[in-house]
Amino acid sequence: MLAYGVNPLRDGVLYWYPDFLPPETAMAWQQQLTAQIPWRQETIRLFGRWVEQPRLVAWFGALAYRYSGLTLPACAPPDWLMPLWRACEQRAGQRFNGLLLNRYRHGQDSMGWHADDEPELGREPVIASLSLGQVRRFALKHRDGGERLSQELPSGSLLVMAGALQHHWLHALPKTRRPCVERINLTFRYLYSSPV
Repeated sequence: MLAYGVNPLRDGVLYWYPDFLPPETAMAWQQQLTAQIPWRQETIRLFGRWVEQPRLVAWFGALAYRYSGLTLPACAPPDWLMPLWRACEQRAGQRFNGLLLNRYRHGQDSMGWHADDEPELGREPVIASLSLGQVRRFALKHRDGGERLSQELPSGSLLVMAGALQHHWLHALPKTRRPCVERINLTFRYLYSSPV
């Protein structure tokens, strides 16, 4: 379990703010994002084959972003999103120029084990992850196969991953059989270059 504020890990740091947004504010943002974001289900390369991602995604950023063989073109964020963007920057203490949004429609939508360690994110990327909607379990495991950590992320909570965490830890949002309503996750990041 995470404690409020700073959580030093072996080979990384997490900052967790479970009440970053009040419930009514989180609900309002979720409704607006659901209605106004151009959501897409993309196809990615996974273990040598092309598969549909088990979630909907959208990208806003000054530069293109690439992961798992998928390149998302640069796209300016809408003006109405910027107050939330700036609030996340302020809490994280980091400027961001990219935002990957994930929309989980039900418990079978998920995110497999991965790290946000693309070269264009720099040596020690800061990733701010804002949860809206359904409470889901966030899982971490150290790359050496030992240490594991998991945390239920409520609506309106902000999780900031920093330091060397992306180089030593993997994270995931596992599938669940529990009845689920929708969840939207906003992951802010800073790209130093476009993918080659």
